[in-house]
Amino acid sequence: MNNITDKAVFLVTGGAGFIGSHFVDTAIKHGHKIIVLDKLTYAGNRDNLSKAEKTGNLTFVKGDICDAKLVAKLLSQHQIDAVFHLAAESHVDNSIAGADIFIQTNIVGTHILLQECRQYWESLPADNKGLPAGRHFRFIHISTDEVFGTLQEEDAAFTEQSPYRPNSPYSASKASSDLLVRAWVHSYQFPAIITHCSNNYGTRQHGEKLIPTIIRNALQGKKIPIYGDGRNIRDWLHVQDHCAGLYLAYQKGEIGESYCFGGNNEWRNIELAKKICALLDEIAPKDTAYHQQITFVDDRKGHDWRYAIDSTKAKQNLGFVASNEHDKFLRKVVEFYYDLYR
Repeated sequence: MNNITDKAVFLVTGGAGFIGSHFVDTAIKHGHKIIVLDKLTYAGNRDNLSKAEKTGNLTFVKGDICDAKLVAKLLSQHQIDAVFHLAAESHVDNSIAGADIFIQTNIVGTHILLQECRQYWESLPADNKGLPAGRHFRFIHISTDEVFGTLQEEDAAFTEQSPYRPNSPYSASKASSDLLVRAWVHSYQFPAIITHCSNNYGTRQHGEKLIPTIIRNALQGKKIPIYGDGRNIRDWLHVQDHCAGLYLAYQKGEIGESYCFGGNNEWRNIELAKKICALLDEIAPKDTAYHQQITFVDDRKGHDWRYAIDSTKAKQNLGFVASNEHDKFLRKVVEFYYDLYR
């Protein structure tokens, strides 16, 4: 167990986003005070933090991780004990259409954050036991399984030992940021940990993502677009399970290590779309079945065939276990978006 405390103050970058806001809720439940730094791009929503703000344990700051002076100020002013770095441009299609913002935010932004956090960490005083300065500080860098490239159906799932083979500008930018973190650990003994997750699902996800798109288009009587033949496979991890894993990485993770969090819940895109449509048939029945709106569209450029994660290391070293109640969780997610889009 690391020398940490449940009274530690967290800086969460991208905390108004989908995963970030759920992690804020998780951390507050554990008794932490949270500083959220979020630029509030189209993918960030202040309303995602409404529940957390009512607790009085959240301070929201609108700003950019590329603003070095602001980052330095927040670290010092709030005496930050751990940084959870979730701020990122994340939509693959957008990265293919234009990669510039992905390079700026995901690579340059991570570099600036690392620089300021390192300087802050090195300035922390040693405790009264004479241990090294800043021993309590942690930098948790949240990445993706997409940095590992693609799998075929017969391939073993990704692990922490999988080679980096990114296939989109998005995944390349995330791989680059991972390597920066790794370099800071080995060059400066910086106390960082890297995590990788499979596809997240849950409430508050931006409407551009697959599950909200299926539900929104279904309810609006529009075509439900599915890339290619719909046979691409994704491993779906509930966002609250992911956030539990991130907190375990903070509590028990070893500096310089990486941990993979997966849902053990693989679905072909077409199968998932039909499952959601079947739930909508129950929740909001109409004259025709929703699955009749499914339409196959031109495949995404460089579309990865399959993602899957082996969470064995996280289970053995951190105690991470993903829920097996995916049917219950998916129904709740569909009900959430039904209320949002109806």
